[in-house]
Amino acid sequence: MISGPMTVIGEDRDADGQPALPPALVRYVECKCLLGGVTTSQGVMLASNSGIQRFYRGVVRNVEQTDDSELPEARGRIADVDARDAGRFLSQLRKENSCLLLHLSEGVTDPMRADSVARRHFLALEIAPDEWALDDVFTGIHASGLLPEDFDVLARRHGSMVWSPLSNLLLYGGTARVDAARAAGVRIGIGSDWSPTGSKNLLGELKVAWLYSQHALDGLFSARDLVAMATRDAARILKWGDALGSLEAGKRADLLVVAGRAGDAHEALLRTRETDIRLVMINGVARYGATTLMAALAPPDQTVRVGGEPRRLFLKQETGDPDVAAMPLAAATESLRDALLDIVRLAKKAEAPRPASAKRRLLDAAARPVWSLALDEIHDRGVEMRARLPFNGPRDFTGPDRAAGVPARASAPLSTILKPISLDPLTVADDEGFLDAIEQQPNVPAAIRGGLRGLY
Repeated sequence: MISGPMTVIGEDRDADGQPALPPALVRYVECKCLLGGVTTSQGVMLASNSGIQRFYRGVVRNVEQTDDSELPEARGRIADVDARDAGRFLSQLRKENSCLLLHLSEGVTDPMRADSVARRHFLALEIAPDEWALDDVFTGIHASGLLPEDFDVLARRHGSMVWSPLSNLLLYGGTARVDAARAAGVRIGIGSDWSPTGSKNLLGELKVAWLYSQHALDGLFSARDLVAMATRDAARILKWGDALGSLEAGKRADLLVVAGRAGDAHEALLRTRETDIRLVMINGVARYGATTLMAALAPPDQTVRVGGEPRRLFLKQETGDPDVAAMPLAAATESLRDALLDIVRLAKKAEAPRPASAKRRLLDAAARPVWSLALDEIHDRGVEMRARLPFNGPRDFTGPDRAAGVPARASAPLSTILKPISLDPLTVADDEGFLDAIEQQPNVPAAIRGGLRGLY
C-alpha cells in the first residue's frame, strides 16, 4: 500500500511521455518541509529510460546536489557492485570527500541474542580482524540494531549516525541506543525518515526525541543537545560546519524564527507548534512565514493556510527545476489529492499496453528522455541505499531484500489491489487524525503517546 501508489505516481506520464505527477509530488514534499522549518533534506531523484539520473532542484537545499563548492555533495546511494564487496565498499568510502549517508542496521537487537539480522548488517563491515569498512565519511541512518560495543567501533573510526526515533518505535517498538552512542562519542544527527512511519517534519521528530530522552533516558539529552542534532551537528556530519549549522558572522543565513521571547530558546523551539513558525530563510532568502514578515522580506508569490492561519510562500528561484517551478502549491495539492483518490484508474492506465506511437518514441534516439521517479527501494537501478555484504558465506548477504516489496512481483495487478487514498496533510495542525493515530500505536512508549499532544 506504499510501494504500489508510489510506483503509479512515479511513472505517470503526460501525452509526451514526460512526468505528469512527479513535479506536483516534489512541490508538495518541499513545502511540507518548509512548513516545518526545514531548510535542507535529501532530494527526490529521477531516472530516465536512457539510464540517466538527476535530482529535482527546488528551494529546500538538497544534500546530494548543492552545486556549491562550500557545500560538498553527500551521497545517499552506492553502486551495487561496491555495496556487495567489502573491499570495494571501503575503497569507495576512501574516495569520498563529504558524507556517505547509508541505511544501517534497521531493526532491533536483543542483547541476549546478539546475532540479530539487523546487527549482522553492521558486523559484516568488519572485512578483516579489527579492520572495518568505516571512516569519518560513513554515516549510518537508523543504526537501531547496534549494541554498545558497536558504537565504540563506530566512534573509534569517526563514523556518525542519524537518529529517527518515531519511525523506529512505530516499526520495531525500539530505537537506536543513543545513550550508548553518546557515551562512545559518536556524532548524532536527527532525521524524520519518511511520512508513512515517521513525523511529518523535523520539528515533530525533535518533539519525539525530547520526550524519549526525558522518559526513557532520564533526561540524557537537553533541549540544546537535540537542537544541535538538527543544526550544528548535522552540518558537521555533512562537512558543512564552516558554512552552516550555527548563527555566526560569515555563515549562510538559514534561519527559523518562532513566536515567543521568554524562557530557554532551545526548549521553546521544542514546544513550538507549526502555527508558531514566523519565518523560514534559506541562504538569506525568506521562503515561508507570517504574512507581515514575508511582505517586508520577499516579493508576493503564493499563499497557504496552516491551522487556519494565513501564511505566505516565496518559491521562485532561477536555478530551480523548470517543471517544479511551474507548479504552484495549490495546483500540486489538487493534483495529488485527485490522483490518490483515483489511484485505481491511474494504475489501470499504467497497465494498459502502450500505443505503437509511444513505443516508437521510446526507440527514437533523438527523442527526449522519458523520466520517472527513481524508487530505489522498489526497482533495481544499479544502486543501493545500504551495504549488502556477505556475512556467513559468499551468498549470505546482509540487509533487506528489495524483491520482497517489488510491485511487479505481486500476485495480481496493482489496479486490483490498490484502493483510494487520502492525501497526507502538510502539517499536524491540519491533520485532525495524526495525534489520535499516534496515541493508538502500541509500539510507541506510553510517555510519548500521552505527551506528544501537549507539545502541539
